[in-house]
Amino acid sequence: MLQFFLSSWRSGFRGRIFWGVFALGMAFVAIAYLSASFSPRQPRTVALDVGLSGIRFGLVLFAITSIQELVGSEIERRSVLLSLSYPVSRAGYLFGRYLGVAALTGVAGLIFSLLLWIAVLVAGGHYQQQFPVSLGWPYWISVLGIWVDVMVVAAFTLWIASLSTVRMLPLALGVLFAIAGKALGTVADYLAKGAGGDTELAGRFSGTIEKILWVMPDLSRLDWRGWPMYGAVPETGAVALAVVMALAYIALMLGLAVVTLSRREFS
Repeated sequence: MLQFFLSSWRSGFRGRIFWGVFALGMAFVAIAYLSASFSPRQPRTVALDVGLSGIRFGLVLFAITSIQELVGSEIERRSVLLSLSYPVSRAGYLFGRYLGVAALTGVAGLIFSLLLWIAVLVAGGHYQQQFPVSLGWPYWISVLGIWVDVMVVAAFTLWIASLSTVRMLPLALGVLFAIAGKALGTVADYLAKGAGGDTELAGRFSGTIEKILWVMPDLSRLDWRGWPMYGAVPETGAVALAVVMALAYIALMLGLAVVTLSRREFS
């Protein structure tokens, strides 16, 4: 497993994906800084909100493209047979690749977060907001939540890559999963609160959304940006439950990926 982790790490820094996403992340940080000018009263809050959204987008893109490059493309080209010729199990191969992507995503996220931290700090000049943002522990815990969120998406993409015979399928489904997982919680809360008085809409879709949430994680529970932006401290129980949910889903996806790849025949 270690050799696949190290090869993923080296491939990530040598490949164009890492540096392409790094450039994209720099662009998002610049956009976050410029967006502060659109809110004369809360410039740092706006910059932080836009920046955190940009970080998640960039890290999701980086994680799923890395999984596709390191696993999906190897399976498609049958070069995975060379990797599996080492004295290591297929589970070790998948875990090594996943941990390598997780480490690379963590490095990219740390760089983006440091750049955003600086951008938010200087946004708005000397203007003092009535409700200042918190760039201490609340900020870094929010960034950690984004990383855990992205790791759930990466685990799902790894499972799809282990069974897919279509080159772009892991990328497409990974993106859709990231969008749906983030939006489902908001939709469920909206319907649970009566859908703005539209009881017919709430009654028609509430059951369907609840069933979907049984098989798809609510990634919006890992979004804790309200803490650094507005001082809205999340409940400890809710945070712990969200992390447990994410870890359980990651374990499930990795388990499915191992079973799928173990049963797959390569000719």
